[in-house]
Amino acid sequence: MLQGFKDFIMRGNVIDLAVAVVIGGAFTAVVNAIVASIITPIVALFYQPDASGNIGPTINGIYGQPVTFPLGDLITAIISFLAVALVVYFVFVVPMNRFKERQAAKAGVVEDAEPLPTEAELLVQIRDLLEQNAAAGGTAPGTVPGAPRLP
Repeated sequence: MLQGFKDFIMRGNVIDLAVAVVIGGAFTAVVNAIVASIITPIVALFYQPDASGNIGPTINGIYGQPVTFPLGDLITAIISFLAVALVVYFVFVVPMNRFKERQAAKAGVVEDAEPLPTEAELLVQIRDLLEQNAAAGGTAPGTVPGAPRLP
């Protein structure tokens, strides 16, 4: 019973999903706080917030009202995403891949030394074998033994 649970947990997609959900959710709050307290004030140095608190360049609309492009929100979202992805990758994905490599090495799994031939390579081999058969007195390529010859 425990071995089945261990096999289920050690499957890569279950581990990856658990890591993404738990760590991504927990770490997002930390990254958002860092971005809000450090990056947003830096962006605010270049643009003044409008009445609704949006930070970014402001232009006058068609009817004269100011329109703000909220670049602060975009920059915050991009930096948050990159920070979370970076931490999840280096703290969880890289060690898990190393663990899987060690487990495969212990089990004696060896990478295939020679890759399998592609479909095109197989078709070329079949064509060559048919030509060799025709040259040795067999049927010509594209013909069926015993079939009437076409003009």
